[in-house]
Amino acid sequence: MSQEIRNLEPKALWNKFADLNAVPRPSKKEERVIQFMKDFGNSLGLETFEDEIRNVIIRKPATPGMENRKAIVLQGHLDMVHQKNSDTVFDFDKQGIEMYVNGDWVRARGTTLGADNGLGVAMIMAILESKEIKHPAIEALFTIDEETGMTGALNLKGGVLQGEILLNMDTEEDDEIDIGCAGGIDVTATRSYHEEETPEDSVGYVITVKGLTGGHSGMDIHKGLGNANKIMNRLLFDAFENFGLQVTEINGGSLRNAIPRESVSKVIVAAMYDEAYVFDMQEIISDIKTEFKTTEPNLVIEIVKTDLPEKVMDLGVQEGIIRSIYAAHNGVYRMSADMENLVETSNNVARVIIKDGEISIGCLTRSSVETSKFDLANALRSAFELCGCEVTLSGSYPGWTPNVNSEILDLLVKIYEKQNNEKPKVVACHAGLECGILGTNYPNMDMISFGPTIHGAHSPDERASIKSSQKFYKFVVEILENIPMKR
Repeated sequence: MSQEIRNLEPKALWNKFADLNAVPRPSKKEERVIQFMKDFGNSLGLETFEDEIRNVIIRKPATPGMENRKAIVLQGHLDMVHQKNSDTVFDFDKQGIEMYVNGDWVRARGTTLGADNGLGVAMIMAILESKEIKHPAIEALFTIDEETGMTGALNLKGGVLQGEILLNMDTEEDDEIDIGCAGGIDVTATRSYHEEETPEDSVGYVITVKGLTGGHSGMDIHKGLGNANKIMNRLLFDAFENFGLQVTEINGGSLRNAIPRESVSKVIVAAMYDEAYVFDMQEIISDIKTEFKTTEPNLVIEIVKTDLPEKVMDLGVQEGIIRSIYAAHNGVYRMSADMENLVETSNNVARVIIKDGEISIGCLTRSSVETSKFDLANALRSAFELCGCEVTLSGSYPGWTPNVNSEILDLLVKIYEKQNNEKPKVVACHAGLECGILGTNYPNMDMISFGPTIHGAHSPDERASIKSSQKFYKFVVEILENIPMKR
């Protein structure tokens, strides 16, 4: 770990972030970071425990003179999205994140940085360790598995927390204060298919789509970025229609909450169409690159000859699945009618795996309106059921309804304006924050979400602003000093 990270200001924040990033913490494999956080709490002599689902809670009494203020919950999630560039050699299960400074940004070498939500967690750790920061009674809630299922938040029982105000530190623009978010649901389509012998007189190819920007499938969904699975399917559709292309396997995308950056397909075409196929593909590739020249300047699409595979997909199933993927909505489905420039409903065609007689397609559908969420999920379900897939809807979690009359919102707006000589943007976001879920068992808790500026979350381009982290730290300290009195 570079010492330059630990020398950044505020040192209390960056040192805790460096400590945290030395611990592997993929979603659903949080054993090491759970133990790390328990050891941290116990080392401070603070009440530290796990709940039934393995969220970690650390309690710290109020500092002298702050005992009559409302108790607060400081909340962040322990897991991080694991993404890396295809040419980066890195084992997320064994290695700590390799960070470096680039101007105003802290970045990672070829992988996600973990600032989402590591900087929020590090901020909470700094507060727990500090002997100078004034604050009311604190419950630090570190949830698990936020990125792939909101498991920790969904299974936190009522009555565990005693605080009246919750500060969630998991948003990514430092001039925004979030008071609402989208819910989500996983849409998964699966089916088996028969494999056929590869026809004689065929030519094998590997098609690769790579170099896309990727990003957060909620926060970045409105940017018109390329989706590797949809681009690949477009290539397959055209070649099947015109040259009878047959698919051997497809491996596209990775995590449901990351816009797919790469896809690889193994295919065959009849030898008689070889030259015509390659010529036609180059024209389509040129068209696609022209369409994405502004948003995806680094897009690469390669078609390379390879050895013939032994087996290919059944043509009838192949035609159905290619048409279904084409029909499956990707991107913004509906904009909010109530909040300007807010995406209400969207879908990310996140994962396409076709291999060895099995098909699996994974989507993450988001919406701040429950009925709209299920409307789009059912549209996707219908598209995939038409080609014989079994479709499951799972992992549904609610959105967070904005409360414009929040007492803590008024406080944060006043402090922000005082510190920065301008008003913050009070927004709702098109991402899955845990506030909506936590609110189901704690309906009377006043909640707010904010954080430092982080760009490119869920992609290897993830980076955190150093200047913004200083602004974030100062903001949190003054918030804690001004928490309202108990009624």
